[in-house]
Amino acid sequence: MKKIAVFASGSGTNAENIVKYFTDNQNVTVVLALSNNLQAGVHARMNRLNIPSMTFSNPEFAEGTEIVKKLQEFEVDLIVLAGFLKMISEPVRRAYPDRIINIHPALLPKYGGQGMYGMRVHEAVVAAGETESGITIHYINEHYDEGQIIFRARCPVLPDDTAEDVANKVHALEYEHYPKVIEWVITE
Repeated sequence: MKKIAVFASGSGTNAENIVKYFTDNQNVTVVLALSNNLQAGVHARMNRLNIPSMTFSNPEFAEGTEIVKKLQEFEVDLIVLAGFLKMISEPVRRAYPDRIINIHPALLPKYGGQGMYGMRVHEAVVAAGETESGITIHYINEHYDEGQIIFRARCPVLPDDTAEDVANKVHALEYEHYPKVIEWVITE
């Protein structure tokens, strides 16, 4: 059985979608959710789904060794970032080489990097007059949103679309594709 840990900083909708996708899977399961935000909605979602979730402080995430210990305790095979807004520390990257993936709500390399998350991305896409947006699923490295790309999916951005319209289209792509790509990555 392959085991996934999900890292999330916010509401946890993608984390919940991932857990539900793997609920009846005989080969893959989500065993843990970690957050840097005690008030994050991901905790309530994981509690309802009977998945342990815990919060570590930003300094603990930056230092990394306690995170690695917890991941090893749960025998985690793959780390999945689902709206996690902190840089992954070098000790965690070293312990999980090519086993940490992220989803970004745009077509990287455009609209990526530090500070580009959530509605900020969609507002930038609309402000630039882009005709398409989408998702990029990628391995992480020591830079924000620069790791090797695994998968992209696109959606149109219409001339009268608002940032909220784009966000809704991108969220639909996230829910449809992220769990499938996670399954492919962890079982390849």
